[in-house]
Amino acid sequence: MVSDLGATPAEVRTPEELADVDALIVPGGESTTISKLAREHGLVEPIRERAEAGMPMLGTCAGMIVMARRLDDGEPLLGLVDIRVRRNAYGRQVESFETDVPVRGIEEPVRGVFIRAPQVEEVGPGVEVLAEHGGRPVVAREGNLVVASFHPELVGDPRLHRYLLARV
Repeated sequence: MVSDLGATPAEVRTPEELADVDALIVPGGESTTISKLAREHGLVEPIRERAEAGMPMLGTCAGMIVMARRLDDGEPLLGLVDIRVRRNAYGRQVESFETDVPVRGIEEPVRGVFIRAPQVEEVGPGVEVLAEHGGRPVVAREGNLVVASFHPELVGDPRLHRYLLARV
């Protein structure tokens, strides 16, 4: 998806590969697996350092969980965005859904796919809520960091990724 936006995607699995990128997308998936692999490959501190130095980051679904500062059930991995998140808050896999989400700063609504999605329970004072669904934040930004509860990439909607790349 990012190559369609004019960027060159690269997989980041080591601190050396991280040093070569201008932005980072932490995708959906299984947050416990992402956390385990990030720890095993020594990526936690280098990612924190790059984010604190201004590198733009986007976390979708599980990416939101690993970027959150507080979790309802466990220790955060990166602790970058001042939000408290509850995992799987939108239900089980069979309760997955799609909906259009109006996002501040993006002209038309973004199509969001919610699959066992996390829910933002609290936002800190420096966090800007960019979108809500059902009265709850689903897209938020703190400085150079953007998180979303859903997967825009599953329906090919590149606009959150474009929003991120505009910050590079």
